[in-house]
Amino acid sequence: MVHADPASPLAHAAARQLFVADDSHAQRTLKELAADAGGPAAGLLANTDAEKLLAACAGNAPYLARLIQREALLLPDLLSQDPAAMRDRLLAGCCEAMRDADDMAALMRAARVAKRRLALLAAVADVAGAWPLDEVTRTLSLLADTVIEQGACWLLRQAAARGEITLADEATPTRGSGLIVLAMGKYGAFELNYSSDIDIIVFFEPDGLTFSEKCEPQSFFVRLTKDLVKLLQEPTGDGYVFRTDLRLRPDAGATNVAISAAAAESYYETMGQNWERAAMIKARPCAGDLEAGKQLMQMLTPFVWRRYLDFAAIEDIHSLKRQIHAHRGHAAIAIEGHDVKLGRGGIREIEFFVQIQQLIGGGKTPALRGRATIPMLTSLVEEGWIDPATRDDLARAYDFLRTLEHRLQMVNDEQTHRLPKTAEGIAAIAAFMGYGDDTAFRKDLTQHLETVQGHYAGLFEREPTLSEEAGSLVFTGTDDDPETLETLAGMGFQSPSSVIATVRKWHFGRIQATRAARSRELLTKLTPALLRAISGVDSPDQALSRFDRFLSGQPAGVQFFSLLYQNPALLDLLAGIMGSAPMMARYLAEHPNVLEAVIAADFYGPLPDAEQRQEEVAELLERADGFEQVLDLARIYAREQLFQIGVQVLTGTAPAREAGPAYADLATALVSGMVPAAMNEIRRDHGDLPGGEMAVIAMGKLGGREMAATSDLDLIVIYEFEGEASQSNGKRSIDGTRYYTRVCQRLISALTVPTAEGPLYEVDLRLRPSGHAGPLATRLRSFIKYHQESAWTWEKLALTRARVISATSPLMQSMVDGAIRDALCNGRDEKTLAGDVVDMRERVYRELGSDELWDIKHGRGGLVDLEFIAQTLQLIHARRNAGLLDSNTRTALEKLTMAGITGKGLGQQLIDAADRYHNLTQVLRIAVSGTFVPAMAGEALKNRLARAVDAPSFSVVERDLMETKTMVNAAFADLIERAAG
Repeated sequence: MVHADPASPLAHAAARQLFVADDSHAQRTLKELAADAGGPAAGLLANTDAEKLLAACAGNAPYLARLIQREALLLPDLLSQDPAAMRDRLLAGCCEAMRDADDMAALMRAARVAKRRLALLAAVADVAGAWPLDEVTRTLSLLADTVIEQGACWLLRQAAARGEITLADEATPTRGSGLIVLAMGKYGAFELNYSSDIDIIVFFEPDGLTFSEKCEPQSFFVRLTKDLVKLLQEPTGDGYVFRTDLRLRPDAGATNVAISAAAAESYYETMGQNWERAAMIKARPCAGDLEAGKQLMQMLTPFVWRRYLDFAAIEDIHSLKRQIHAHRGHAAIAIEGHDVKLGRGGIREIEFFVQIQQLIGGGKTPALRGRATIPMLTSLVEEGWIDPATRDDLARAYDFLRTLEHRLQMVNDEQTHRLPKTAEGIAAIAAFMGYGDDTAFRKDLTQHLETVQGHYAGLFEREPTLSEEAGSLVFTGTDDDPETLETLAGMGFQSPSSVIATVRKWHFGRIQATRAARSRELLTKLTPALLRAISGVDSPDQALSRFDRFLSGQPAGVQFFSLLYQNPALLDLLAGIMGSAPMMARYLAEHPNVLEAVIAADFYGPLPDAEQRQEEVAELLERADGFEQVLDLARIYAREQLFQIGVQVLTGTAPAREAGPAYADLATALVSGMVPAAMNEIRRDHGDLPGGEMAVIAMGKLGGREMAATSDLDLIVIYEFEGEASQSNGKRSIDGTRYYTRVCQRLISALTVPTAEGPLYEVDLRLRPSGHAGPLATRLRSFIKYHQESAWTWEKLALTRARVISATSPLMQSMVDGAIRDALCNGRDEKTLAGDVVDMRERVYRELGSDELWDIKHGRGGLVDLEFIAQTLQLIHARRNAGLLDSNTRTALEKLTMAGITGKGLGQQLIDAADRYHNLTQVLRIAVSGTFVPAMAGEALKNRLARAVDAPSFSVVERDLMETKTMVNAAFADLIERAAG
């Protein structure tokens, strides 16, 4: 008969009712023990209480059954003696065995044997009721302390034997070594669960040890840390000790596994986050140089315990709480499959209930700075933060849930917190918890979960509305929160883990915009609303990736995040751009300041007309102090206005048909405003040119007022002066040709050169007489002669788009207008002209065209064909009717239709085609870079394209586009190819 100590598991088991879920497994284990008749454990079975206790362990947990069989020799003492004394002996034996280990294999074996025995002791004492919860968790934590300390001592002795270091204290190698191992989380609070990972951070003071010349402190401590982790978690035939997590260290994704104390101090002073403050509440030096560890914790005290919290910090803590879990009133608690740690009403909520109040109050109240959860609940009562009833509710729930957590983990030594998903599984775990049936277990568990959820939800009654979310959004810590993964997946993200990694990168300050603490605090509040906005667009993962690139390009974040926080509608706008308009997303990344324009009262108002544009630009540039400021002001203005036009078209605030004229009016005003500035620069050095005149002709899309978001400027500069050899009257006199060539050069530079505010436009001068071979600026008489005698057909076609946008006098504008008109009205052979156009069209198609439906510009029947039709018919008929001329394609088609040249029915079809092509092109140029591929486009962009052409669906857009291209192709054959004979 075994004689039991009054404190032993046997003595306590005698007074408890224990139940067995799998009696056959229990009996099989007991029979195997009994079979060894001569063994020390055989006599246990004569003790009814011992049999009952062993059956309760083996019949409910296969893992414990294996431990019972493997440690049969230890069972008599383990069951009958004071478990605290037994623990002390086992830990002492672990220290001795590790200290005497001959090699790493022996060291690992000693640690694993100790783990196995202490795990069995803790389980038996727990199931028997011999130990309360805090003794079970303390025992597991002490085991970790012992193995880490003894492992570090052994590794340091080995390094000293190799001549790498000289120890400060050979008897206790860790003393004075500078090695600091911090226990974090539950481990730091002596609250390890049964199959827990351990969270540690390794720091070091480089001057703690004396190093050989070939040994560098950083690499030495990194190697030592990796060896420690190997000792703890590498599986062997004896199992493992603890899975080990080093990711709570500063910026774990970018730092070594061991970090100098100086680097740690710098990080926490500048980059430390509120979740790291919460994690540090439980931190303690658990092994290594404990004095150095104590000093490190003193250094961290101001970071963890802020005496005064500003509004931003309070808001950040609100957001931290909100991110840990959802608000009250969400989905009901279900027992099957419930996560007792992270689920609603779970252990995490109790812990956070305590920690968040510690963060707020601990700076002023040292009594709130403890590590352990239950004692801190009492401290919160004593300091007036909560009432005794709340403390008692949460303490009971914590004890129940942590005990349940241990039972779940004892079954198979798994780091699980989730209840079984079947009724049979729930019944089994209820038996292990000491319930005769699962009904009472379900009732008690539900009551505890609901009680915790109620207290937790009431922790903060008032929270910022901007960041509310309908699900768990946790980006703190290092592990991906399972419920956050579910929430993000439910929001539509295809790769929730990547989303978490992206947000975590922001919060770690790895981009410039989040380096400042205030930026991170604002971002914490914004993140749920930001993700909600992005989740509402097509391909939210891609949209988030674009937003990440955009955010990564921001030089600072406080102003930007404040702007978003104060103007929530900007989040939806940003999300829409990132989701459906990659072209504009890239533009935003390059020019983030344009977002500020959105908050202007008139941002969504009517776009300025041509006259208003001219007035705005003139007034703006008049305020400039010097030529450089003219360039910068023009670029800032242009960026904001280009963004405004793009946003209005993309959102449908402005119809797509208004975009072409709006872009052209903006460019016209800027070119007109730059001309006087460029001339003043030349005038400063060379004076005036008597009788000199100058005009700028817009060609192409600018001339036709059909510009798109990405259009460049096709320009021709025309000048005239008196006589043949006129000289300027400045201090450095030059002739008229050189004078206007320099004005032209300065104008082009003003439009194209990148300043601190970037470039303005790309400019193309190839449409000037003789193209590349001709001078930059052309004298009017030369322009007239060239088009009378030398111009190619393609140049005549291009000239139909010519429009004077700037002139130094009305007379000069009139003369240039007349020269253009005369050049276009000169008679020409109709058949030859049409033949040239047919040849040009074929060459364009061969070099640039395709049969793709969405090749709107160069494909057969596309925009180029439509423009060829309008331009060719103007050239054919203008000699008899100059009123047919117009630089805008649509207006020219209207005039040709009214004159009966195209026929009324076909003419209207061509006008409709111009509208369709231009409207679709405007949206695509704003949204897409390169070729539009419908299969890769989101529904939002497809819907916007449909709205642009008043179609009920995208499929109708494609049908109409195909029919339109077929019609234009046929019209080209009828109107142009037939004329060519």
